[in-house]
Amino acid sequence: MKTSLPEQFENFADARRQGFLKIKELKDSGKNICGSFCQYTPAEIILAAGLYQVGLCGKSALSIPTAETRLPKNLCPLIKSSYGHALEESCPYAYFSDVVVGETTCDGKKKMYELLGELKPMQVIHLPNLPDYDRSLEMWTMELRTFAKGLAEKFDVEITEEKLNAAIKWCNKERKQAARIYELGRYDPPAITGMRMRDIMEGEQYMFDKEEKYKRMDEILNECEENWKKGKYPFEPDPNRPRLIVSGAGMGGIEEKTIKVIEELGGAVVCYEGCCGISSRRRLVDEDESRDPYIRIAEKYIEVPCAVVSPNTRRMKQVEETISEWKADGIISITLHSCNPFAIETENIKRVCEKCGIPLLHIETDFTEGDAGQIRTRIEAYLEMIRARKEEQ
Repeated sequence: MKTSLPEQFENFADARRQGFLKIKELKDSGKNICGSFCQYTPAEIILAAGLYQVGLCGKSALSIPTAETRLPKNLCPLIKSSYGHALEESCPYAYFSDVVVGETTCDGKKKMYELLGELKPMQVIHLPNLPDYDRSLEMWTMELRTFAKGLAEKFDVEITEEKLNAAIKWCNKERKQAARIYELGRYDPPAITGMRMRDIMEGEQYMFDKEEKYKRMDEILNECEENWKKGKYPFEPDPNRPRLIVSGAGMGGIEEKTIKVIEELGGAVVCYEGCCGISSRRRLVDEDESRDPYIRIAEKYIEVPCAVVSPNTRRMKQVEETISEWKADGIISITLHSCNPFAIETENIKRVCEKCGIPLLHIETDFTEGDAGQIRTRIEAYLEMIRARKEEQ
């Protein structure tokens, strides 16, 4: 169990140093840290075990050369970045994690977890991949029980139904609040920018005082709503401004050359779709305490709209509903290089867009800046096309 700072501490950029210091305070107070990568990770079980959950997804190209000493170059940059940070001890959250939770989503992650297990204690949750919902739910519930048992044994804690029920209520409360952030994009003009949505959702992962985090988030949301009512909009009212949904996974680290550019060029990102998007926030865990809490938790997480699900008809239905509710003029699907599940599934999203009469732009990228100019040009042309269509209506 690490409580000292890494040898390279003084070489880190200031923001990263602050991350180390922040999480070190938790460690020094005797708290245990659980690192995770994915929306399939059951937050309720981690909370009921008394652990602090932190996200470990890599968002920087800086650690990739280190990762490529052991991983292939043509692998997803998120996987390489995450592993590279753990290998060179440059991510404070991975460095101080007492256990890391993996999940059998894509093949690249599964194999990376084998190597990560040499550096950190791992628990890997195996996802069901069966077309039969009842069999999948049964298998998934068993996996969650096994996961809880593993945490209980490792940290010598008892995960009771009472603790699980309390955790379910709290996590549902947080989800409702997170959904409000995306719902600000339904306003016309939107009451929040897409970049600010991302900043809030990213930042809240690393605030460890849950009550304080909830309070601060509530203040931000109320401020956005009040400003909108007073006519203080983040966007100038413009009936021809393209309203866009951004679809995909692993968007940390690429916002500057995608989301920021979309809005600099006159578009408005009104919602996000994918693992961390609106659907995952709106789907709550059943709070009926007469039912088995593990089954209730399993029911929620089995519906994560990840592209590894096959066939993924539920996600396509959710995309269509989101287009309608947010009055979207287009979807921009952003996938990382070598993320085959999301890249291939973009074809199905394109068909949903065609059915709804809106265009789709697919951007494949990584954490480097080499393609920033090309991406900007493509986004500009896409927005001009949508604006021209709106002007003709």
